[in-house]
Amino acid sequence: MRISAKAEYAVRAAVELANAGDVALSADAVARAQDIPVFFLKKIFNDMRVANLVSTQRGRDGGHRLARPASEISVADILRAMEGPLADVRGEAPENLDYHGAAEPLQDVWIALRANVRSVLEGVTLAHIANQQLPKRIANLAQKDDARFRR
Repeated sequence: MRISAKAEYAVRAAVELANAGDVALSADAVARAQDIPVFFLKKIFNDMRVANLVSTQRGRDGGHRLARPASEISVADILRAMEGPLADVRGEAPENLDYHGAAEPLQDVWIALRANVRSVLEGVTLAHIANQQLPKRIANLAQKDDARFRR
């Protein structure tokens, strides 16, 4: 799975907002804290606002904050808002593909992949990350012997 810069920046920015609680943060403050280009972050915040993940307030006490509690926003929610479905094949949902012959079981491989990606990304909220307390299942997966080796 490939996570784009836009999606990764969006998650980092959302965690920064989660960490701020009810305090609205300017795009400049979040950009500085997370080392994200501010012009790119403003576009990301707009996309997150459209997806109902972030609310924006203008004025002296303005800025950005999460639209819902951090415990109710998963990493999957943010990735979907930035990139669309978590796992598709050539832009199609795996269940809509039609394979024949020896390749027929491939559809189930793509569906299983999507199920596993969902299981991880839907199981981690912004609150988990901001509080540095990942769910045990996720933390255990990350600590497996070969998990940190790129193949």
